[in-house]
Amino acid sequence: MWPWGHAAVGYLLYSLGCQATGRRVVAAPGLALAVGTQFPDLVDKPLGWTLGILPGGRTLAHSLLTFVIVSFLLGLLARRYGRAELGVAFVVGYLSHTLSDGLYAVIEGEIQSLSYLLWPLFTMPPVETAQTFSAHFATLVLGPYVLFELLLVCLAAIRWYVDGRPGLEGARRLVHSGHNRLQGFAE
Repeated sequence: MWPWGHAAVGYLLYSLGCQATGRRVVAAPGLALAVGTQFPDLVDKPLGWTLGILPGGRTLAHSLLTFVIVSFLLGLLARRYGRAELGVAFVVGYLSHTLSDGLYAVIEGEIQSLSYLLWPLFTMPPVETAQTFSAHFATLVLGPYVLFELLLVCLAAIRWYVDGRPGLEGARRLVHSGHNRLQGFAE
């Protein structure tokens, strides 16, 4: 799944979870959620593809074993600092990424491709695409899976709007304050 698909899946799940528990999506947890939806790739792709430290781009941070450890430690930190909502949002994003990476393998009946979920207990299956960022972007075509992910992005955008556009006002203030500082600098 592409980064925008992960972000959309994570937002939809988190927003629906908030609705089910009578809470609202707000900016800070929304940001933690966004980071969580990208976290496994931010760890594994550079370490596997760029630095060659890991055997692939879907190993260490994509493993449910690592997920459990990171979630436990993050839960302790979040509770210690009274910010459980940040920890929950990050974990929802992280888990949604890890599981949604297996969606297409399940659809195509390639269950062996799910071995990343228990790496390093299971080895990674051979990959067809070179393990580089440019090789992966070269495979991007507007096919059924990409269209499905774009549909998810549209649904997430609608949901974000219905949720009151959490984070938008803070982003506006940030841009406005940066603009004011630049004007002061130029004078």
